Amino acid sequence: MERAYSVLNVKGMDEDDEYYRISGIASTPTPDRMGDIVEPMGAKFKTPMPLLWQHSNDKPVGTVTFAEPNKKGIPFEARLPKIKEEGNLKARVDEAIQSLKYKLVAAVSIGFNAIDGAYEFMENGGIKFKEWEWLELSLVTIPANSEAMISAIKSIDQLHLPASGPRVEREVSTSPGVTGNTRKPIQLIPRGKR
Repeated sequence: MERAYSVLNVKGMDEDDEYYRISGIASTPTPDRMGDIVEPMGAKFKTPMPLLWQHSNDKPVGTVTFAEPNKKGIPFEARLPKIKEEGNLKARVDEAIQSLKYKLVAAVSIGFNAIDGAYEFMENGGIKFKEWEWLELSLVTIPANSEAMISAIKSIDQLHLPASGPRVEREVSTSPGVTGNTRKPIQLIPRGKR
């Protein structure tokens, strides 16, 4: 699975008795820090899709409930549940909310699969993904695409929550479970993230 980051711009959070809601931009057609382009209009996906913490499949924190690609990017809306019972899930979601509130986590990242034959290698060494399968959106620490952002997190200042990798190489996979091609590996930060 490939990943592409986007910067968050936290302005507030909308909330009700059951959820915190965030909105923003998940992907733009601007080259990321690795020189890759993920074309917004090429996204194939269904909502709701998982909202993960730091691209960890075993650490969901919510769901992406809306996304609509346009030529400038993919606006999205996501919601994080207000967990009432004590436990690991409450601690994880509370950590995500606190991290957004204090701007310690300042990025989102898309997790996607390249669609075979729907990408091209560019002169700058990057890859242009023309069509891709969007699998998840994650709240992450380190961004690569500086244009995608969270634009609304309303009422987050009213929250009263309890206190509570190295660089790696990867090769592009052209389809799920298939690795390798004619391109040399590129550097990624953090481990396993794009």
